[in-house]
Amino acid sequence: MKLSRTYTLTEIAAIIGAEIEGPADHPVSGLNEIHKVVPGDVVFVDHPKYYDRALSSAATTVIINKKVPVPEGKALIFSKDPFADFNRLLRYFSPQQPLPVSGSSHAVIGKDSLVHPTAVLGNDVRIGENCHIGAGVIIHNGTTIGNRVLIHSNTVIGADAFYYKKRPEGFEKLHTCGYVEIGDDVEVGALCTIDRGVTGATVIGRGTKLDNHVHVGHDTVIGERCLFAAQVGIAGCVVIEDEVTLWGQVGVPSNIRIGKGAVVLGQSGVGHNLQPGKTYFGSPCDESVKKFRELALIRKLPGLFDSIG
Repeated sequence: MKLSRTYTLTEIAAIIGAEIEGPADHPVSGLNEIHKVVPGDVVFVDHPKYYDRALSSAATTVIINKKVPVPEGKALIFSKDPFADFNRLLRYFSPQQPLPVSGSSHAVIGKDSLVHPTAVLGNDVRIGENCHIGAGVIIHNGTTIGNRVLIHSNTVIGADAFYYKKRPEGFEKLHTCGYVEIGDDVEVGALCTIDRGVTGATVIGRGTKLDNHVHVGHDTVIGERCLFAAQVGIAGCVVIEDEVTLWGQVGVPSNIRIGKGAVVLGQSGVGHNLQPGKTYFGSPCDESVKKFRELALIRKLPGLFDSIG
């Protein structure tokens, strides 16, 4: 998330009442998660396992819960609870905005686009030309939709990220302030859900087609000309390259990368990164030829045991 102007390290720390180490005028221009950071950003880290990753990332300001040496060119903000303080900054710079009631939005709608009267369009929504937005569709704040996009009834685009920290008293939600970008010539089926990024974008690439009941998690980036059948579920922070096919009920967990042109057959569970141009099956999935051979051998086991007995 980019800030409206560049702030100083002192200004940022004052918002959360934290101690700093680094130049008081050290510039801060954004807040982002670790996989989205660029120079000028603030990132948080609250577990020793991820200290090195955060401190060596592109982020130039790190909220951390341990006194450590300051890397060159960076600044640190010391916090007893980095998650909570990062959350406070997100809410400070991007407070919750309610959706407008149906028909009262100031969304920008392109030439020859049709939006059903029961659709709800959030603030700062931009819809391109020759689009069709069906009945009951909800498009949350900040969503950008390209040209010739078809969104079927009762789909929700831009709902909050599913991102929580477990506390003794329950789960603390990370405030969502990202958005969704949908490219030209995309079709999204009925009853789909596409969550916005926590601090950046969830992206659906040009020419991609989603069947009914498909879920796309926060900050996931989907390439061009992909095809996803019904009930595909994709978690947050996944990268799916161009021309990937996911057949019905495929599940993809977080932080997975699926290579260009890969095909995952129905009801498979992806457990690791997938190579380009190969066909996969099973849970956890493997190359389909290998998996089908394993299944054929398993079917022979009863006969083998009978012959031994």
